[in-house]
Amino acid sequence: MMLQPRKAKKGFFPTVNQVVFDELSVLARKNWAPTLDVFPPFDVAVVKHIYWKSLRDRNQGIREIMLLEFSQYLENYLWPNFKSGLACIEHVMSIAVMVNEKWRDRNPAWEAFIKDPEEFPGFFKYVLNLTLDSSVSLPEKTTLILFLMHCFNSIEVDLIRLQVQKLLSLSTWHCLLPGRLEQELDRVPKLRKLWKLILKNDKKLDEESLTLVMFERTYLKNLLDVFMDVVKQIESTDASLPIDKEKLGFCERFLEMLIDMEVMLPTRRFFNTLLDNENIVVKLEMCRMNHHPECALFTEMLDILKFYAGFEIDDHTGDPLTEKQMMSMHYNRVTALQRAVFKLHPELKKFSISSVSSVDTREKLLKHFRPLTTRKLQGIAALLNLCPEYNDGENKMDKKILLEMIASRHERRLSQLQKINNMALYPTEDLLWDDNVIPSSFYTGGQCLALPKLNLQFLTFHDYLLRNFHLFRLEATYEIREEIEDVISRLKPWSASDGDVSFSGWARYGMPLTKFTRFEILPPKLGQMHPAKVTGDVTVTLSVRHDLKAEWEGIRKFDTAFLVTVRPDASDVIYPTAAALEEADFRTKYGVVYVRGIEFEGMLDESGKLIDDFPDKQPYFTKDQRTFRVQLDPCQYQIDMDNHAKGEEDVYESFNVIIRRNPKNNNFKAVLETMRDLMNTECVVPDWLHDIILGYGDPAAAHYSNMEVNIPTLDWNDTFLDWDHLTESFPEYQVKTTTKDPADLIPPFKLTFKDLLPDCDEKTILVEPHVVPNRGPYPYDEPKRNTILFTPTQIEAIKSGTNHGLTMIVGPPGTGKTDVAVQIISNIYHNFPNQRTLLVTHSNQALNQLFEKIIALDIDERHCLRLGHGMDDLETEKDFGRYGRVNFVLGERMQLLKEVSRLQASLGISGEIQYTCETAAHFFLYQVMSRWEQYWDKITSRDVKLADVYSRFPFHAFFANAPQPVFRQESLEEDIEIAEGCWRHIRMIFTKLEEYRAFELLRTGSERSKYLLVKEAKIIAMTCTHAALKRRDLVQVMFQYDNILMEEAAQILEIETFIPLLLQNPKDGHNRLKRWVMIGDHNQLPPVVKNMSFQKYSNMEQSLFTRLVRLGVPTVTLDAQGRARASLSQLYSWRYDSLGNLPHVQSRQEFRCANAGFCFEFQAINVPDLNGIGETQPAPYFYQNLAEAEYVVATYIYMRLIGYPADKITILTQYNGQKSLLMDVVEKKCSQNPLIGPPHKVETVDKYQGQQNDYILLSLTRTTAVGHLRDARRLIVAMSRARLGLYVFARVELFKNCIELSPVFVKFAARPLLLHLAPTEMYPTERLVSSFPNPVIINDVTQMCYFVHDMYEQKRRALYPEYQPAMPPAPPQKEYAAPPTVISANQPESEAEVQSSQDNIQSENAMEAEENTGEDSQNSNADAVPTDEASEKEAEESSAVESAEYMEVATAPEKPDEIPKNLEAPVMNLEEDMKLLNQYDDIGKTVEAQYNTDT
Repeated sequence: MMLQPRKAKKGFFPTVNQVVFDELSVLARKNWAPTLDVFPPFDVAVVKHIYWKSLRDRNQGIREIMLLEFSQYLENYLWPNFKSGLACIEHVMSIAVMVNEKWRDRNPAWEAFIKDPEEFPGFFKYVLNLTLDSSVSLPEKTTLILFLMHCFNSIEVDLIRLQVQKLLSLSTWHCLLPGRLEQELDRVPKLRKLWKLILKNDKKLDEESLTLVMFERTYLKNLLDVFMDVVKQIESTDASLPIDKEKLGFCERFLEMLIDMEVMLPTRRFFNTLLDNENIVVKLEMCRMNHHPECALFTEMLDILKFYAGFEIDDHTGDPLTEKQMMSMHYNRVTALQRAVFKLHPELKKFSISSVSSVDTREKLLKHFRPLTTRKLQGIAALLNLCPEYNDGENKMDKKILLEMIASRHERRLSQLQKINNMALYPTEDLLWDDNVIPSSFYTGGQCLALPKLNLQFLTFHDYLLRNFHLFRLEATYEIREEIEDVISRLKPWSASDGDVSFSGWARYGMPLTKFTRFEILPPKLGQMHPAKVTGDVTVTLSVRHDLKAEWEGIRKFDTAFLVTVRPDASDVIYPTAAALEEADFRTKYGVVYVRGIEFEGMLDESGKLIDDFPDKQPYFTKDQRTFRVQLDPCQYQIDMDNHAKGEEDVYESFNVIIRRNPKNNNFKAVLETMRDLMNTECVVPDWLHDIILGYGDPAAAHYSNMEVNIPTLDWNDTFLDWDHLTESFPEYQVKTTTKDPADLIPPFKLTFKDLLPDCDEKTILVEPHVVPNRGPYPYDEPKRNTILFTPTQIEAIKSGTNHGLTMIVGPPGTGKTDVAVQIISNIYHNFPNQRTLLVTHSNQALNQLFEKIIALDIDERHCLRLGHGMDDLETEKDFGRYGRVNFVLGERMQLLKEVSRLQASLGISGEIQYTCETAAHFFLYQVMSRWEQYWDKITSRDVKLADVYSRFPFHAFFANAPQPVFRQESLEEDIEIAEGCWRHIRMIFTKLEEYRAFELLRTGSERSKYLLVKEAKIIAMTCTHAALKRRDLVQVMFQYDNILMEEAAQILEIETFIPLLLQNPKDGHNRLKRWVMIGDHNQLPPVVKNMSFQKYSNMEQSLFTRLVRLGVPTVTLDAQGRARASLSQLYSWRYDSLGNLPHVQSRQEFRCANAGFCFEFQAINVPDLNGIGETQPAPYFYQNLAEAEYVVATYIYMRLIGYPADKITILTQYNGQKSLLMDVVEKKCSQNPLIGPPHKVETVDKYQGQQNDYILLSLTRTTAVGHLRDARRLIVAMSRARLGLYVFARVELFKNCIELSPVFVKFAARPLLLHLAPTEMYPTERLVSSFPNPVIINDVTQMCYFVHDMYEQKRRALYPEYQPAMPPAPPQKEYAAPPTVISANQPESEAEVQSSQDNIQSENAMEAEENTGEDSQNSNADAVPTDEASEKEAEESSAVESAEYMEVATAPEKPDEIPKNLEAPVMNLEEDMKLLNQYDDIGKTVEAQYNTDT
C-alpha cells in the first residue's frame, strides 16, 4: 500500500549554472572564493549591496542566503574583515543572518569566530545594542533575537559562554523590586554575601566601566520591555483587523528564546526570578493574542513558557522539588496572602480565617477578590512583592491583570505528574492534525514550533523524561497520521444523500467497521479520576482475500489499532483528483471526525469466548464476521464521557472504520507506558552518573581515574598475546615484573596500576605472570584464547571499560569496536564472576555479531542469554533464547547426571540410584570428596614419590575415556597439576548440578525462564527497543545487573539509551550499576527520526552519546583501522584526530594488489547528463538519475565479466528513488543472467551503515544540488563502506565546490574524472597498486554500454559457441531521445514496505526540503507514489534481488555440459531501456487516474 504524497510546493535547488553565473557567485569569485590566492581589499559597499538586496528580507532571500553560505561568505569575507569600532549595521546583520543560516542547516556555526575570537566581544555588544535600538526594523530584530537564542544554546562554547554569562548573573537582580530583592536574598542566605560583594566592587569602578556593567545588568529587563511594547502595539490595534504577521513572528521567536532560557539551569537560575518579577507570563495570558484564532502557535508556546516558569525545581541548587515541598510552598503563599489582607481589608476576613484548601481554587479566589477596587488589589499585590505600589496614579495596573496575578500565583494546581498520568497515550484527531505541533515532514527550519527541545542540559530527570516522552509520542503520532491518511484515502469513503457512509475502495490495513459495543467499564482505582479499565467489542466483516483474512485473524494481544469516524461531505466528489487532494485539508476532505486508539486483547469465537493466543485447535467460523475484544484508553474515555455529559456527541457510537498497524511499527504505546512508569517511580540513577546525564558538573567526574572506587589490580586474562605486546601497549608507563626469569613472562598477566592506588601518582605497572589452572584432561577443557593483537588505544579502552565508571569509546570505521567490546566483557566475566552484564545495541544485526563473538570466547555458554526476536538470526544451531537456554540447562543436567552415574560405577560403588541434583550433591560430599581429600593428603606429604601421584589416583576408571596417558609421569609438579585438573573437572560437574538444582524444583517453563534470567545468566543481550518494551516485566521479576555495554550508542535515541539504566529497582535507595560502557561513532549517522521538525527543531536526532561528547565527557578514540586500504581510509580519516592503519593493511596481499581491471583503487567518475537530462523527480523528493544508474550497472557487469565475485560487490546510493531505479536495471540486465547475476546488495547509504564489502559502486544521484550528502556524517558512512575499491559516480563539479565535502573531493579531483579501465586483466590480479597499466578511458555512459556489450558477447561466444541469441544483440548506432521521468516499479507499495524503507533511511526525503524557498511543504512521503495495492506482494517479491542462485563467479567451465538459459546479452541499448522507463513514467502520470478506478 502506498502512502499518498502530502501537499508539496516547488522548492529551490541551486543548480550548477546558478552557482556559476549568479550575481552573488560572481561577487564571491572576485572577493572571497576559497580558490583565490590573495583576497582583494575589503569593500563595505559589497556588504551593504548584498544585505539590502538579498539578506534583509530573510524569507524572500533564502536562495541568496543559501548561495552565500555555500560560498563561505561568513568565513572568508564577513568575519575576517569585521572591526567592532568601524563596522556598519549591515555588516553586523549579515553576520547574524549567516550564523542563523548555519544553525538552520545544522552546520557548525562558531568555527570562524573561534579561529579569530578577538573581535567577538565587540560584535556581541553591537548585537545587544541593535536589539534595543528603536530604529531597527522588527524583522531585523527578529533575526537578532534568533541569533541571541543560538548563543544561549551554545554555552558549551567558551567564547560564547564568556559573553552570555554577563547577562545572566546575579547582578541582573538590580532590576527586581526592592521588596522582591530582599525576599529572594532572605530565601537564599548565601546570595546575600555575593550581593554585598557586587555592591562593594561597583564602588571601585570608574564611571565608564560602571555604565557598561549596568548596561549588561539591565539588558534583559530592557529587552523584555521591548518585547512587551510590541505586544502592546498588537493590543492597541483594531480587533477587527488581522494581526500583523511581522509583530506576531517577532513575539513567537521571543517566546522561543524565553523558553530556551528557562529550560537550562545556567540561563534560568537568576533569569526566572526576573521573568516572574516582570509578570511576563500573566500579562501575556491576558493579552488579545492568547487564544486568538490566528495565534494558535503563540498560545501553545505560551503554555510551554508557563509550564517551565513554574517548574518544580530549586533554581539555585538544581534539586527537584518533591510533591510535599511543592504543597508546602503553595500553603506558604496562600497563608502569606491571608496575612496580607487580614489587617488591611476587613471585608476579606472570611477569606483570611478560612482553611487553605477551602479558598485555593481559582473560582474561590476570584470570588473573594473581584469586588475589590484596582487600588486595593494593587496594594495587596505590592505587599506580596508582585508589582510596584500604586502611587498617585503612577504604576497603575489593569484590574484584570491584577486578578490573574493573584489567582494564578495562589491557585491549587495539579502536579506535573498528575497531568501526565491523566494524559491519553493514543493521539486523537485534534493532535493528529495540529500543524503547530506535528508539522509536515519537510520542515525547513524557517519557523518556530510548539515543541520541546533536547538541548545539552536538562533541569531534572523528570524534565528529561517529560521532554523525551512528548517528542516520542509526537513522532509516533506523525507516523500514525501518515498511515491513517493512507488507509482512509484507499477506502474511498463517500456519503449518500441519506447521510450513510459507504466505501468504494479497500485497504490492507483498514476495514469498514460493522459494529462497536462497550463491554466492561471498571470503577476508578483509589486516587484516580478515570475508570481502571474500559473494554469493548469490535466487529468487522472479512470478505477479503485469504491472505488478508489471515492477517486480521493473526492480530496478537497488545497490538494497537485505531477506531475512526469518517463523515465525508455529500457535496464533494466521490473520487477526488490528485490536484484536489493537494489543495484540500485531508481531515476536511474526507470528513475525519474522531480518532481513538485501542489495544487488542484477542479474538472471540462465535460463542463469544476469548480465544487463547496459542490455541490447540483453531476455531471454525461459519461466517466472515470476526469480533475482537479491545481495551480503550481509560483517560481518553473519561474525557469523552465528560464532554458527552456537557451535551456533545457520544464518540463511541459513531465509529465506522478500524485501522490496524504493522506489528513491526506498533510498539509506541508500550514505550510510552515505560516512560510514564519511570516518571511515577523514584528514578534512581547511579550517583556518579546523575549530574553528567543532566549535563552539569565536571564532565570527567565519572571517568575511572576519578571514581571513589577503582580497581588497580586486574587479571587481564588473554588480552595480551605475549610480553612484547604488553610492554608496547603502555608506552606512557614503566613496566615492572615480579619475576626475573624471562621464561616466566608468558600470559596471562595480572597488572597493578600504581597510579590508581590511593595517594600515588607513579606511572608504573607491576606485572605478575600466572598460570591458568588445569581444567581437565579433555580437549574441550582447554580454554579458548584471544588472537587479536590489540593496539595501545584499544588496550586503554579495555582498561577503562573493565574499571568502574563511564567509558565512552569512539570507534571510527574498521577500528575493531566489536573486538574491544568482547574483550571488555570477557575480562569482566573472569575477574568478577558474580557480576551480571547487560549488552544493548540499536539493531539486531549488531547485537548478533557481538553475541556470536562472545560465545566464541572462553565464556561458559550456560551464562549467555539473548532476549528478543532477533535471536532467530544468530548464526549458530544453538538456541540462546530464554526457553532455548532452559532446554539447554535441562539437557546438560541429564548429561551431567549420567556422568555422575558413570563416576559411581568407576568408583565401584554398588546400587542403582536414580540421581537428581540433590542426591548428586550428597554423593559428591560423602563419596567423591572423601576420596579426593585422602588422595590429596598423601600426594602433598613430604615423602611423596612421582609414582604415588599416578598409582594412588582414585579416578583412573572415570577418566579412561580421556586422551591417554592422562599422567605423563615425567615431573612430580606436572602430575600433581594434572591430578588437580582432573579434580576440577569433576568438581565442575557437581558445581553445575548445584546451579541447576532450582530447575528441578521449578516445574513450569515460565518459572524456569524467569529464574534463568534473574539468577543463572551472567551476560544478557537485548536491543534498546526490547529493553524499553519489557522494562515493566523485567522490574517485576527483580532483574538485576551490574554493568551495561552499549554498541551503536550514537545511533540510539536519547531516551532509548537512558531506559536500560533503569531496568532494575534500586537497592537501599542506590543503583547497583558499576560500569557503563558506550561504544559508537558520533561522526557517522545519528538515530532515525522520520519527521524533520522533530529531527532538526527539537534536536531529537541527538543521541545521548553525541550529547555527552559535546559536553566534554572524556572519550577513548580508537586510532588504527584494519578494514580498508590505506588510500581508501584517507577518504574518511580526516574526520578523526589521528586515525592511522594497522600493519596488516600495508602487508597483506589483498591490500598490496591492485583492483583487477581498474587503473585506480578509488575514483570519482564524472557522469554528464544523458541527452540533456540529469536528476529527475517523478514524485516530490523521489530523486533518480538514469545516466548514473546505467553507468553503475554497466560497471558492475564489467566487473563480473572479468571474474569478480558478485557477493564482493555492493551498489549504494543516497536516495530510495535511485535505489529503486538501480534495482530495476539490475533486475532487467543481471539477475536472470547466469553469467552475471545480482550484486550482493543494492542499498541506500543510510541503511548500509554498520556493513561493508570489498567493492562499492556509489551513485550520488544529484545534479542540481548537493543534497543531504552535505551532512559530513553521511559522507563518512558512504566513504567507509569499501575495503578494496570505491568507485563514485557523480556530477563532480557540483560536489567539489561544497566546503563540507572538500576534504574528500580534493582527493578525488587529484585523479582523472573519467573511468580508467584495464580490461585485459582478470580477477584476481597480481599487479601491485603502485603499477599503472595502459588504460582504456571511458568518456561517458554510452561508450561504457557499448564497451560492456561487446565484452559480454566475446565472453559468451568463448564459453558457449553453440548458443544462438534469440534477437540481434548489437545496439543501434544513433542518438537516443531524452529519457522520460522515471519512477521505479520496485517502489514499495504496502504500508509495511514504506515504513521499512523510511525506518532505515535517515529521513532522506525530508532533508532535501531544507533546500526549498522556505515555503511550507506538505508532502508526507518522498517515495510515495500511488499505485495499485493489489500488486503489493508482486512488488515485494520483485524487490528481493539477493538470489543465491546467481551468486557464483562467472568463470569459464572446462566444457559446458548444457547450455544455460538466458544467455542473451544484457540490454546495454539505452533506447531499449526507454520501454521500461516509459512504463515507469506512466505510473507517475496516472496519479489522478488511480483515484478514479476501482481496485
